[in-house]
Amino acid sequence: MIEGHCHCGAVHWRIDFTPEGATACNCTVCRRYGSLWAYGHDSEDVHGQGPTTAYVRGPHIAFHFCPTCGNLAWWRGRAAGADGRRRMAVNLRLAEPDAVAAIPIDPFDGLDRFEDLPRDGRCVRDVWA
Repeated sequence: MIEGHCHCGAVHWRIDFTPEGATACNCTVCRRYGSLWAYGHDSEDVHGQGPTTAYVRGPHIAFHFCPTCGNLAWWRGRAAGADGRRRMAVNLRLAEPDAVAAIPIDPFDGLDRFEDLPRDGRCVRDVWA
C-alpha cells in the first residue's frame, strides 16, 4: 500500500499495490503537470478522498486537483468501461519519496503515437534528484 496527499493535506489517495512502473507521459496535459502516474480502478485498488476540483479533458478523462493548494491528485475516467469498472490513476509525486523512489519510470508517448516507449533505466528517485 502507498499513500499520497496534497500539500495542504485536504486530498488523499491510496493504492493497494506497489506499481511495476510510474508512467511519465508527454501529452499536452501531463507534460505541463509533471505527473507520474500509477493506474488502477476506482474504489477497487485505487482510492481517492477529499474535495477536488476537476478539469475535464475531452470525453474520457477528468483531472482532479485540491481546490485549496492546487496539487494534481489523480485522474479518473468519466465513465465506466465495458467491464463496469472506472479507470483511475494517482499522481505518485504526492507520495513520500522513500515509498516510491525505486519504482521504474515508464515513458509514454501520449503526444504523437499513444504508445509505451522503452525504459531507460531511470526510476522515480532519479527525477527527484
